[in-house]
Amino acid sequence: MAAAKGRGRGRSSGGANLWPWLGLAAAVLLLDQFTKVLILGYYQLGDSTTVTGFFNVVRVHNTGAAFSFLASAGGWQRWLFTGIGVAAAVFIVWMLRSHPGQKLFAFAMACILGGALGNVIDRVLHGYVVDMLDFHWSFLSGIFPGGHFPAFNIADTGITIGAMALILDEILRVRKS
Repeated sequence: MAAAKGRGRGRSSGGANLWPWLGLAAAVLLLDQFTKVLILGYYQLGDSTTVTGFFNVVRVHNTGAAFSFLASAGGWQRWLFTGIGVAAAVFIVWMLRSHPGQKLFAFAMACILGGALGNVIDRVLHGYVVDMLDFHWSFLSGIFPGGHFPAFNIADTGITIGAMALILDEILRVRKS
């Protein structure tokens, strides 16, 4: 949010410049949902396919948030995380409407928006988020069981890319000041 604050440039009249960013969010969302449909259609819960020595395609259900936070909380977390995702989406659309000309900031927001909505859809439809990307390296074994980083999906990737772009945008903004 601080990245967008105080910048006079990039305001849109009527939201015309909003559409490319909503298109990017839709692309992230569609790619995420497409991969999840494939996983749900071809994999049973717990199935795994080795792709390389450090990467597997798996089917995992996450009822919690990042790193399975609150996964065993009893079910109420489904609606908490759904509500947070919907609130974040509304806020992000408002931010995009306010700052569509700030390309890196808007790119970041669009990636986060597509990812957040992808995981919200999972929570509403299934009660859990479908994860399928499993990276593992032996040097991680002291942190994660068997060196396996927690499985994630395309939505999580969009959110992560967006967060990194948001940090970069803020660093560039501060340097420019």
